[in-house]
Amino acid sequence: MRRVTSLALSLLVLAPVAFAPAACAPSDPAPAPWQPPDSALMTRWAAEVDSDNVHPEYPRPQMVRDEWLNLNGLWEYAIRPREESRPATFDGQILVPFPVESVLSRVMKSVGEGNLLWYRRHLMTPEIPEGNRALLHFGAVDWHATVWVNGSQVGEHKGGYAPFTFDVTDALVEDGEQEIVVSVWDPIDAGFQPLGKQVNEPHGIWYTSVTGIWQTVWLESVPSSSITSLAITPDIDADILRLRAMVRGPDGMNMAGSELSVRAVALDGGREVASTSGAAGDELELQIADARLWSPDSPFLYDLKVELQRNGEVVDAVTSYFGMRKIALGKDESGFNRLMLNNEPLFQYGTLDQGWWPDGLYTAPTDAALRSDVEVLKQLGFNMTRKHVKIEPARWYYHCDKLGLLVWQDMPNGDGHIGREDPDLERTEESASNYMRELEEMIDLLRNQPSIVVWVPFNEGWGQFDTDGVMGWVKEYDPTRLVDGPSGWADRGSGDIYDIHKYPGPAMPEPESARAVVLGEFGGLGLPVEGHLWRDQDNWGYRSYETHDELQANYNGLIEELLPMIGAGLAAAIYTQTTDVEIEVNGLMTYDRAIVKFDIEQMARTNRQLYR
Repeated sequence: MRRVTSLALSLLVLAPVAFAPAACAPSDPAPAPWQPPDSALMTRWAAEVDSDNVHPEYPRPQMVRDEWLNLNGLWEYAIRPREESRPATFDGQILVPFPVESVLSRVMKSVGEGNLLWYRRHLMTPEIPEGNRALLHFGAVDWHATVWVNGSQVGEHKGGYAPFTFDVTDALVEDGEQEIVVSVWDPIDAGFQPLGKQVNEPHGIWYTSVTGIWQTVWLESVPSSSITSLAITPDIDADILRLRAMVRGPDGMNMAGSELSVRAVALDGGREVASTSGAAGDELELQIADARLWSPDSPFLYDLKVELQRNGEVVDAVTSYFGMRKIALGKDESGFNRLMLNNEPLFQYGTLDQGWWPDGLYTAPTDAALRSDVEVLKQLGFNMTRKHVKIEPARWYYHCDKLGLLVWQDMPNGDGHIGREDPDLERTEESASNYMRELEEMIDLLRNQPSIVVWVPFNEGWGQFDTDGVMGWVKEYDPTRLVDGPSGWADRGSGDIYDIHKYPGPAMPEPESARAVVLGEFGGLGLPVEGHLWRDQDNWGYRSYETHDELQANYNGLIEELLPMIGAGLAAAIYTQTTDVEIEVNGLMTYDRAIVKFDIEQMARTNRQLYR
């Protein structure tokens, strides 16, 4: 059992075991230590990946319980045709949670839409306090996952980015090993489902396919009545934090209106600053007097403790955090629409951030690697990043919250594409309803993050349908943030932001009376760095240079052109991109993060001119 906070909760006592495939007899010789292929491009963090301790950090920073069991590590895997049932034998070992196509998975195989990817893992019987429930959590599985425990199907989930949980209590056996089996089907770009840039045949701006488990798998025990989620909404104008704790009871039903109550305490460095109590499921208010506001320059976070009580006795408890901040549209002194952070105009300048890794593809090798990307962007003088058609693990957003990096969050797109002048797609009912379900899951997952200030439902006509309806729904569902719609290309006049793309740029649209105008993508200046390339030949950038000095000079020229546009009404700009990705060499860093292509101090000085 791994302890992650100071809470004194006795929830789950499990004995993690070193996993070996069932086909291996105890007398078999130990396998040779795993080594990546000589041709593989690896980050420096890959050497820190320990198969017995993979991504050991608690995966849900905004709703933390004290004790849990990490199920990352070596599982068995098999790739079989879709029409076949569960395999009797498996093909080998896979290191979860790295996608099967990645180097760090130790498999490096494509699956394809005609096959299923199977996983199997054994663990010792958990000791669960009487009356508690055992919950099996998956951070993300791409795309359609079905899960069995000890031969009983406990559930299935469609969606490549949102976490899902199954109550597996009734499927556990009393003694001996438990068996977990997972099957995954992923049509990649042959399906209608939301996906990022992963395709069956990578080329250009489209990258290696990603299939299967790609975020942490974990197990925890919770009381029969327990907290399932928190909804946290700051209101800096009223000095109030609004909080709703959703809870479930022994029969799995929502317990709002029951005898259960919730107590919440806000803390500043261990000092209580506010508290409140109320019925479970009700919206509560904590008065945060003289609130310390969250911003990129001062990313202050309050701690939060939430208890579920019955007749004054604590039934369940979680810890969390929040930031007091506000994002809105507002006019500046010249009458231009600006992005207002905490009621003050702030020019937002960031990078297009793909979130890809040469060794782990969708999955960073370690949490330190995730954090490092955010740290480098801050050091380079950016105050924002746009997470491009990908949803990251919760810990990436935690690092943005903690370090003070604003986030524009894309919704992964799917189905067909439209051109700049084309009408909206006509999706099938199944495709449209699936998109809206996964969009709602994304907002529910990330709505508590203070770093997220803009939702981006569509990018460049990818999957774009019912534009006005989708933009309106997002704004109604989360009125506390702005909606960019869409980013680039086929604008319909809806949303809070008019967004154009121009390479290398810069450029800006004409200011509007109701929306802010932004440059959603520009730059793309490329520099291939020998020894740090995904492929030695046929790399590309929107513009390519041969030396660091040449690259820096041309970047400085872009910023000189961008500066007067801010005075003319431009509210934000996004440079392509944080890192090289596969054959793209237009990153600020090489794909392996070994080299920052710019002088850090010089770039920081250049970028900070934009905030004056």
